[in-house]
Amino acid sequence: MIRKLVAVSTALSLAACATAPDKIGATYVSSIQYSGYDCDQIRMEMVHLSSKVAEVSGAQKHQATNDAVAMGVGLVLFWPALFFLAGGNDRKAELGNLKGQYDALTEAAIQKKCPVADELKTAQDAAKTKR
Repeated sequence: MIRKLVAVSTALSLAACATAPDKIGATYVSSIQYSGYDCDQIRMEMVHLSSKVAEVSGAQKHQATNDAVAMGVGLVLFWPALFFLAGGNDRKAELGNLKGQYDALTEAAIQKKCPVADELKTAQDAAKTKR
């Protein structure tokens, strides 16, 4: 009986844990909404979105860490506490949408042959070589 309760509580708590920000993919956002933007507007919007992605990623990482700690404590010390693991501050959908908007802006920059597109490609290539 107790094993079943532990298994059920573990399954419930795993479902409630916040996802790490690097595991959250971009949701699709069409670049058409940025077709009226010029290169300067695209760059400004990308800077704004980068800042917002960093902010939301930080909050998501904090929530995921807190959930992981609570899970560990709950499993080791007091398993009924797992029922209270709610993941209430999970910002997965918001972060996925922001990443999708950034991808759409990148696509718009490439289509318009904006200088920022070349800068992004250079930065991505540099990041790949560091790995």
